[in-house]
Order: sequence, then structure tokens, then C-alpha cells
Amino acid sequence: MSKGKGRKRLSKKQIAEQLQTLFQQNPNETFSFKQIFKALKLDTHPTKMMAIDLMEEMAWDDYLSKVSDNSYRLNLKTQVQEGTFIRKPNGKNSFMPDDGGKPIFVSERNSMYALNGDRVKVAMMARRQNHIKEAMVVEIISHKMDQAVGRLKVEKDYAFLITEGNIFIQDILIPKKKLKGGKTGDKAVVRITQWPSKDSKNMVGEVIDVLGKEGDNNVEMHAILAQYGLPYKYPKNVEEAAEKIEPGITPQEISRRLDMRDVWTCTIDPKDAKDFDDALSIRRLEGKGKKSENTWEVGVHIADVSHYVKEGSIIDKEATKRATSVYLVDRTIPMLPERLCNFICSLRPDEEKLCYSVVFVLDDEANVKSFRIAHTVIKSNRRYAYEEVQALLQMRNEKGEMRNENSDPAEYAEYLRTLDKLAKKLRERRFKGGAVKFDREELHFDIDEQGKPVSAYFKKSNDATQLIEEFMLLANRTVAESIGKVKKAGPKGQQPKAKTFVYRVHDQPDPTKLETLREFVVKFGYKMKTAGTKGAISKSLNALMESCQGKKEQKLIETVALRAMMKAKYSTHNIGHYGLAFEYYTHFTSPIRRYPDTMVHRLLTKYQDGGRSANQEKYEELCEHCSDMEVVAQQAERDSIKYKMVEFMVDKIGETYDAHISGIQSYGIYCEIDENHCEGMVPMRDLDDDYYDFDERNYCLVGRRHHNKYQLGDPIRIRVARANMEKRQLDFALEK
Repeated sequence: MSKGKGRKRLSKKQIAEQLQTLFQQNPNETFSFKQIFKALKLDTHPTKMMAIDLMEEMAWDDYLSKVSDNSYRLNLKTQVQEGTFIRKPNGKNSFMPDDGGKPIFVSERNSMYALNGDRVKVAMMARRQNHIKEAMVVEIISHKMDQAVGRLKVEKDYAFLITEGNIFIQDILIPKKKLKGGKTGDKAVVRITQWPSKDSKNMVGEVIDVLGKEGDNNVEMHAILAQYGLPYKYPKNVEEAAEKIEPGITPQEISRRLDMRDVWTCTIDPKDAKDFDDALSIRRLEGKGKKSENTWEVGVHIADVSHYVKEGSIIDKEATKRATSVYLVDRTIPMLPERLCNFICSLRPDEEKLCYSVVFVLDDEANVKSFRIAHTVIKSNRRYAYEEVQALLQMRNEKGEMRNENSDPAEYAEYLRTLDKLAKKLRERRFKGGAVKFDREELHFDIDEQGKPVSAYFKKSNDATQLIEEFMLLANRTVAESIGKVKKAGPKGQQPKAKTFVYRVHDQPDPTKLETLREFVVKFGYKMKTAGTKGAISKSLNALMESCQGKKEQKLIETVALRAMMKAKYSTHNIGHYGLAFEYYTHFTSPIRRYPDTMVHRLLTKYQDGGRSANQEKYEELCEHCSDMEVVAQQAERDSIKYKMVEFMVDKIGETYDAHISGIQSYGIYCEIDENHCEGMVPMRDLDDDYYDFDERNYCLVGRRHHNKYQLGDPIRIRVARANMEKRQLDFALEK
């Protein structure tokens, strides 16, 4: 009997798959023909020749590298990459390469049980005909997180944690002796002690904190923070260190600073704010400029956090780790201990405070005649809420003259009106210079004493918020230019290098997405430029935004336009800020709540004292960390809004509302209620009158038989069907 007789002959496709698996599972090994034939059990001449032909094809496609006439290995240069694993509950996992390339699909069977956010090494799979590009995880380099938050379920012999949003392949097993008193239904934080592997798919963990009963407001907010690895408690030793800080200001310290205590100064913040980290001062300068024009000294004063928080101290290390304050719907999780952020550093009225300031001399047209960056001491005359300033700016008597109806002296109102006029000039010039105009509304809730939302509303930009915004932008830009712009050439004419600094950068829009936007808006009769100078493109974008104001398609076009924009981040490599149309920009104005601002204060002080350029590598690493933490904080903030949204609607099941389509995916339609701005989804399975195809390019669903179309921005009538607090999910049904 000949070898292999009676065994089914392998097809070309089967041999290709086996070769692919062999090389992917052994990415660093070189295989001879003999080893390959043995490993794949190829014992007939035709199958061996087929394998050799296939390997030649794979080498031609750069999938394999030919080492010798009779040996091959995986082409590591093109086929093995490192990056981030993105896990999806629906199994459509993906790999995000480090080089910023497009995400690549990873099937569950090829995931090696990697978890969301893990750093992994993947091998590219040979492209099959009519199939998308796929990758296989060959190594998990590091796990992003070693803890999870979820709901405990305790059985007779074992317990496990059910995680939010099914972020793991399976629930985490917990030995009963590692429960720390947790019971079924408790929300808990669990540390993972055993990861999935080839030998065991189970994840094992131990409870490190029992948060409390599911549904309790504090428990749910702490669970959101824990889910993102954010702290929900302030370390006691850091708070104790803050208590030891001396808040008093010595005469010696005042003598080292620019004394601006006698200049009228105010803070303008949200009505519920406690950490006032910026203030504005203003006074008319006598004898400056032409007789026909006024000259103003405007000071942008920022809390001098770096005076109190020394680099490398226990407080600084905690602030570095946090990198930002986190703003959930009903609370703030501060970057700094409360004693610092709400008392010592906060620019409270009628208290002497240490600041780092940019003091401008401006004419009536808001042209900067000169500026000075200096450590100062100030004393705020008044703390305003945005609402108070807005009301004051809108007050007019019957003759159209401004009037003042609060208890402030008349000159206070005049100072604010002057600041408003100057801010409007700055804003107008900024948009003329090519800044992109996106006035996005933010969803807010009024909360009762138990943390329950009682109303929902959109917070819109107005003159009062824009007043503060423009002067903060001016200060940030000026500080960045003061370091980034190198004025003097060296002795031999060589251009000196700018010192290491922290910039807030924003890259130009993705050209492909811009072209998609252009093709999309043409269908509504709009035009826009996608080529030319940065200024020309941004002006074209602004013209588009203005043209669609108040139209049915406004939100649709704004959404698509925003998707074309890149995300701003921190970096020591300055590429400018596209959205603001600034060549140099930084964050200097909020050191109480953002760590990059503290870094900027320290670098400025170092350079003003004649210090050498700081270590760029160290600061770039800190910039990346701060950018990452900003994204994490935003995700937690969004989740708290989602939770409150569902909580707000939970007693409105069955009620109907007018809404509009705010998002479209292959699995359903997102709808935003017009009355309260809460968003939910109509699942695709509930659209049972037809089979709908998802047209991703045109952001719509189209019925195959009746050609009904659901498009982003369309008005729609919905009924609240389900409110799932645990999943933070609202389900709507269409009202026929």
C-alpha cells in the first residue's frame, strides 16, 4: 500500500492556510522544504510541488522572505507589526498600528485572548480573494489594565465579576476567599491575577474594593472612574502634604513680583465653580498713544500653582499621574488636593493671591502694543458667574444706553463692557485669520441633592464665555510665541534652535475625509475648497458652517465636518494649531486643572531665570501621557452623561417625543430628543418594514424594497422603549 493512500488529498486552499498558520505561529523561524513537508504531513509529490509554488507566490507578495533556494521565513518587515488591540463586544476586533495606519480586522479566533487597549504584536495574514485584510495576534506585549469594574455574582462554590459593556471575552472568576466581603449585586473593583492563555481561557481575579450596591449614585460614579483606571479617592498622604503648605504671602515674596493689587480685577466662571484659576484686570493708561484713541492695560492672571507645588514632590507626583481634573455630571475629581485647588491657589475675591500673568497694552482695536510675562500678586475685586456678566452686557435703557442694575459700582460694569468690546475685536480678527468656527453645544443636567437629574439642557456659548475665551487664547498664544519664536540669528548667521517647550498642537484635517465632506455637501447644494492654503480651506469650512445654519441638514454637515478634523494634543514638536489658525499655541491658563499648564509655568520660570533648554525627551513623554489622560477623562465624562441621561429617562418609558437622527450605524439609528437632548438608539432589528442597507458614505440607511431612507439630521417621532441603567443605554422605537 502506498503512503497516504485512502487519505483525502489536500486542496491548494487548505495547503495555503496551513502554510500561513505555520509561518505566523513561528514568526522568527526559517523553515526548509523538508521541515515544511514534515510539519504539514505532505507526503505526495503533487502536494509538495503545490506547497513550493504557493511559497513562491507568497514571497512574490512580500508575505514570505526567501532565505535560500529551499527555505523561507515570514517577512517580518511587512508582516509583523506592533500596536494596540481594540476589542469590540460584537467580535469585530481590530489592530491599530503604531505608525498611524488604518485599523486591521482581527477575528476572535486570532486574538490570542488580547484585551481592549493591550499592546500586541501581530502577523499579517495572506490576503484571501474577496476578503478584507486580516491580522493575527502573535504576542501580547503588555496589558493596558490589570483591574476591572463590574457587578459581583456569588454562587455556592465560586464567584465572578460581570463587567460593563462585555469588555472581556468572559467573566472574571474570583475565589470566594478573595471577595473582600462582596455580595451578589455589589459593584466592585477587581485586580486580575491570572490572564487567559493557551492552557486556560479563564481570567482569575481578586476584589480590591467593594464600591457598594448597584444603582446608588456615588457607587455608579465611582464605578465609571474605576472602569477607566481613574482615582475616585484622594491619597491621604498627599492631602496631609497639602495641609502643611503655608498659604501666607511674605513681604519678601511680594517684593520679587509685579504688584497689581491696586488694579481692578475680577474672575468670571461657572456659577458652581470653586477653583478660580484665571482672572482679568483692566485699567486705562494715561498719556499713551494718540489723543483720539484709548490705550488699555489688560492683565491675564493665572494661579501660580508651581510656586506651591514643587517638581518631584509627593503632590506633584500625584498631579503628574492624574494629569487633569475629571468633570463628571455631579462632581469634580480634582488634579490637586482640595486645599490647593479651592483655597490656597484659587483666585478668590478680596484675598491676596500669587499669579503668573501676561499683561498686555492694547489699543481700542485690540492690537497688542506690548506685553509682559511676569510673576505677580493680585487682589480680585469681584467674583462673577457667567450669567451675571451676560445679563450685565445685555442691559440697556430706553435710549439704548447701557445701564447697571446690580450693586456694583458703575465703573465695574464699564470695565466689563470694555473687555467685551476688545474680546469681540480679537475674535473677529481670529476668524479673519483662518480660525475654524465650531460652536458645539454641551449637554448639562440640573441635579438634586441625591444626585438625580431633574432637567437637561444645552449650554451655549455667549458673550460672557467668549470674553474669557478670547483673552485666554491671547495669553496662551503670546506665551507660546515668546519661547517658540527665535528672534536673533547666531554670530555666523545660523538660526538658533528654540528651547524645549510644551505646545498644544492641532494638525491639518485628513485630506481624504475633507474630500468625502466636499462630495457629501455638494448633494445639498453647498461648495467648499479642499485644496489650497490652510487659511483658504478653513475660511471655506466657516462659510459652509454659516450657510447651513438653521437648515435641516445643519447638524448632519457639522457632524461630518467634525469627523474630518484631527484631535488636538500636547507635544514638544510644534506644528501649530490648525483650528485656531495659530502658528504657536500652548496651555498656560489652567494649571489648577491641567498638568501641561504647570509644566509650561515651570519652563517659563526656568528660561526667565536664564536656564538652559530642558530635556526634550522627558517633556515629550510627559506630553504623550497628558494627551492620553485627557482622552481617558473625556471618556469617563461622556459615560457619566450617558448614565444621567438614562436615569433622567427611566421614568418616561412609553412616552413619545419629537427627535432627529443624530447618528447612523449598521446596527441602528441614534436619535436625539429635541426637547431635552437625550440620545437613544432604534435597533436595526426593530426596523422590520424592510431590509435596510447602511450607506456609510452618505450617512443613511436605505430600504431595499420600498427605498425608504433614514438620514442623519432627519426629523423623526420616537417612543422611549427601554432604559438600561447598567449598560447606560436608551432604546427607542419609531412611532409610525
